[in-house]
Amino acid sequence: MRLRSGFTTILGAALLAVCVTPASAASGQFRYDYVTVEGYEATGFLNNPPDSECINLPGVGQENPEPGHTPRNRTDSWATVFTDSNCEGESFRLRPSTGNASERLKVRSVVFG
Repeated sequence: MRLRSGFTTILGAALLAVCVTPASAASGQFRYDYVTVEGYEATGFLNNPPDSECINLPGVGQENPEPGHTPRNRTDSWATVFTDSNCEGESFRLRPSTGNASERLKVRSVVFG
């Protein structure tokens, strides 16, 4: 009887641990360049961004008519960049760790995973 209840307790704890795991995130940094509203060159970055969540890139939203460019994926997840906010428009995938694109690729949002 004790063996069965002990096994049930261990099984229940294991199932709970699986159900309560935190959301995964890409490890590393995603970088991009842009021109600020004031006309200055800047570099934006995301550290350890969440997976499977659309991220509008800071500094290149609707307040800035110029999109970001030259994205560099230094995370351990695939990054899909989009030409428009809210992960809309044309997209391009950047491989993990070494994904680079030229200044010609314009970006406003990204999703990892």
